[in-house]
Amino acid sequence: MGKHTDVTIEPMAVIVLAGGKSAERDISLESGTAVAAALASRGHHVTTVDPAETDLTQYNWSGTDAVFVALHGTFGEDGQVQSIMEEARIPFTGSDSAASRLAFSKSASKERFVQQNVPTPAYVLIHESDDGIRIDRQARKIGHPLIVKPDAQGSSLGVSLVEEPGGLPRALTECFHYDTFGMLETAIAGSEWTVGFLDDLAMPLIKIETGRTFFDFKAKYSDETTSYQFEFSLPTNVVRSIEQAARDACQALGTSGLTRVDLRLDRQNRPWVLEVNTVPGLTAHSLVPKAAAQMGIDLGELCERALAGCLEKSAVRIND
Repeated sequence: MGKHTDVTIEPMAVIVLAGGKSAERDISLESGTAVAAALASRGHHVTTVDPAETDLTQYNWSGTDAVFVALHGTFGEDGQVQSIMEEARIPFTGSDSAASRLAFSKSASKERFVQQNVPTPAYVLIHESDDGIRIDRQARKIGHPLIVKPDAQGSSLGVSLVEEPGGLPRALTECFHYDTFGMLETAIAGSEWTVGFLDDLAMPLIKIETGRTFFDFKAKYSDETTSYQFEFSLPTNVVRSIEQAARDACQALGTSGLTRVDLRLDRQNRPWVLEVNTVPGLTAHSLVPKAAAQMGIDLGELCERALAGCLEKSAVRIND
């Protein structure tokens, strides 16, 4: 990615939001702990606030320079906490409430991708009240193998690969445990990739390799055999096509700040965007910090860059 200039900002009073009540609470607490330690090491005054224990609508924000959102899942990524910050006129990291809401719904994201010609696997939206015959018919239309996933959930929770019709009922039970809406999606045979962004800056491409059937929750957080490759033999035009598809996906949704785009590369070397994460993990095993480190940017600087970006956007909003 070439050289970068270290970004330093004056010490600030920063609130890190972590925890919450979502299914990703534990991961969020881990991200928040890492962010708080990284920012404190850069001289900032950091307070961690857990929305599961504190009502943010009643919180006294006086003396707060900026908020670092490290909340994964519902409330943290779906526009709710962003709306509270916008109402309070407090600078916060990541995308605004509208982009967050759009990105958190996989089906809404896909509709936008289709409108903007971003390549994404075919899908059908389903609901837990749908009868089995209808869902089975929709599954046959998509074809096997297919992916079943909750419409609004992160960390691959509730996601299953269904290779033949007999596996569908169990996958639906798993999906609807996390959301009343779900999605049947064409499974793309090929390799798994991810691209991190800090606003317009694309981070190094990562190829993900797992011995599991796909990059599921266990592969992400507990399987020691999962590997992340920065060196791979791909033609330059294919690498560019992956990065471009990822960038187009972010632009289609209007995201900003730290984001991560997950993709599959099919056997014809065509990229397919799966989703855009507006609050990517920042734990020791998370992908965006790994990509930043590859550029020579440690977690402290990465978090400072995110804060600098949110202060800039906040100043623009106020002047507008």
